[in-house]
Amino acid sequence: MSQSLNKWPTFSAQPIATSIIPSPKFFMCSALPFSTKEVEILRKTLTNISPQGPKRNDLVAQAPPKENFDEIFKSMEGWARDNILPLLKPAKECWQPQDFLPDASSDGFHDQLRQLQERTKEIPDEYFVVLVGNMITEEALPSYHSRINGTEIFHDKTGVDDTPWAIWARGWSAEENRHGDLLNRYLYLSGRVDMKQVETTIQYLIAAGMDVGIANNPYLWTIYTSFQERQTAIIHGNTARLAKQHGDVNLAQICGTIAADEKRHERAYTKMAGKLFELDPNGMLIALAYMMRRRIEMPSHLMYDGFDDHLYKHLTQVVTRIGVYNLSEHKAMLKHLMSKWKVEKLTGLSSEGREAQDYVCGLVQRITRLEEIAPTKATKEAPTVSFSWIFNRKA
Repeated sequence: MSQSLNKWPTFSAQPIATSIIPSPKFFMCSALPFSTKEVEILRKTLTNISPQGPKRNDLVAQAPPKENFDEIFKSMEGWARDNILPLLKPAKECWQPQDFLPDASSDGFHDQLRQLQERTKEIPDEYFVVLVGNMITEEALPSYHSRINGTEIFHDKTGVDDTPWAIWARGWSAEENRHGDLLNRYLYLSGRVDMKQVETTIQYLIAAGMDVGIANNPYLWTIYTSFQERQTAIIHGNTARLAKQHGDVNLAQICGTIAADEKRHERAYTKMAGKLFELDPNGMLIALAYMMRRRIEMPSHLMYDGFDDHLYKHLTQVVTRIGVYNLSEHKAMLKHLMSKWKVEKLTGLSSEGREAQDYVCGLVQRITRLEEIAPTKATKEAPTVSFSWIFNRKA
């Protein structure tokens, strides 16, 4: 076994109040670092991200040499085939978007469509803002597949590699693809949103790219996705709960079914990270501390619709206001994953590992203090703003 990856990444301290407050999948990309002014101008031309809009996070991982990973992940391949790949479902056993939508080939299509639209009439605009945010994030899948394929170990060199990591990456992307398809078609059929503005936002988001500070580091990838998939499951689960409260049982089933997929994917990434904690506790503790200092940013961090320079911020205010995700759920997620990985019980650590362990184990208490002073009232009283997705109505 190669020596512990305990010398990376280099990071500087970040203020606790800004480093651990969550940003609700669904909502995660920082802007790409630019080496020249011309590249920055080109990117702004392509994405039209305002200088006043979302900023990139400057805390960027320094990846250790590739050979440090190879031995560890090579030793895990048999384990991954037995424990990770079975968490993917064969396509013939998976649900498909059409299972939940009116059948355009049937004689009853128009009746089914009218019933669907009738069920959505009593659902408030603010709910649809969040549902659109969820869908846009899912639809940026090309960026996520590109990101995993750019990560060491998971990289699929030929496009059909037979390593368990490449097989997982392709299968995960294939399953995730159904989520955006289903929500997109449902929103189109509902008639409640401006689909051209929604589609424009998707194009901007994919063009903006994805950089969540993990470089090409597979340790950071497994930690990041463990948090991301769990957070996504929580958000879809809460949108399911609210849809049921608003009387749309079909929409509740849609959101709940997607949430179940995300939970299964979370189990896979959590297992991967857990195995790595067993094999290299120092390296994984330092990686976890880095991600917590940097902050888990979700995929829609750079979303833009061509009008609102602060669209992501405004979306997350609505997410919090209607009870889809909050700081308490973030704390519970952190406690859950730390327990799964037995972070507090890890022993035999280097000085860097112990320092990282002390930092991470103190986060729950810090978040508890934040809960006591969190600007909940300010969030609830945040002014409503116009969203192009709902025909410029306010939410």
